Amino acid sequence: MKVSDAMHGPAEWVEADTPVKEIAARMEKDDIGAVPIGRDDKLVGMVTDRDIALRVAAKGLDAAKTTAEQVMTKGVIFCRDEESVEDAVHLMDQRKIRRLPVLDKDKRMIGMLSLGDVAHASGLQLAGELARAVADHHR
Repeated sequence: MKVSDAMHGPAEWVEADTPVKEIAARMEKDDIGAVPIGRDDKLVGMVTDRDIALRVAAKGLDAAKTTAEQVMTKGVIFCRDEESVEDAVHLMDQRKIRRLPVLDKDKRMIGMLSLGDVAHASGLQLAGELARAVADHHR
């Protein structure tokens, strides 16, 4: 199965100068745990709910004044829509990540692939292996 068959989309990013408060509100509204960050038509980072908890709330920063760029995780790992879900799962396992932005042949972000997407689209064995792999680093 291809990533394009399992991913959810469309996916949109927010600009790097977006206040974290707006990102958190979007996460709540859309029931998501990560928001891609873009600048100059390029994917440059990702802000997760964990980033907000550890890099904003735990440090006592003002979420209305702190921008995505200040707290985002840089060096975004992504997959391509034509890759197999198994290859994407292998990448998620290697990098210990739970969400992958999905890019098309034109390097445009068209969706996200999450642990939940894998669970719904593939067999239980593959989803279980991924869940065990990405959770393993928290021991």
